[in-house]
Amino acid sequence: MRPGAAASRGGGTSRAAGEERTLTSVAASDTYEGESVEKPQDLPRLWHVTLSVSGPEAPLKEVRRGLEQLAHDHPFLLTSRYANDHAEIRYWEEARDLHDAAAVALRLWGEHRRTAGLPPWEIVGLEVIDRQTYHLRIAEGFGQPPATPVGVHPF
Repeated sequence: MRPGAAASRGGGTSRAAGEERTLTSVAASDTYEGESVEKPQDLPRLWHVTLSVSGPEAPLKEVRRGLEQLAHDHPFLLTSRYANDHAEIRYWEEARDLHDAAAVALRLWGEHRRTAGLPPWEIVGLEVIDRQTYHLRIAEGFGQPPATPVGVHPF
């Protein structure tokens, strides 16, 4: 046991009765050294998400109205394209990492299906890429062009 450490969790300490612990502070300019400390690279980043859903045919007016309601409730949505049996939603998500962005995307359709009046379709595709990769694809002529016009549109 190191000097000054407690003998056990429930036991006494090696300090004398009434003796106070010495507290130290960490200067704001000190570097990150612990694994449990949030490092600057753990700050949120932007991720481009494409969510594809599909299922039984539904009236086009109901699909459009549901997607418009979802876009109204969540203005982060860039664009939605739809048909009577499938749809695609594209948007930017701010998250710490790909896992967090994907988790939010995988919950989006199910959590808002009833409130937005969306069809009971299932998620059939998900793409999550970082901002740099998205812009690199566009610059190289690969991938879908930026979502213009923004909004809800038929395929």
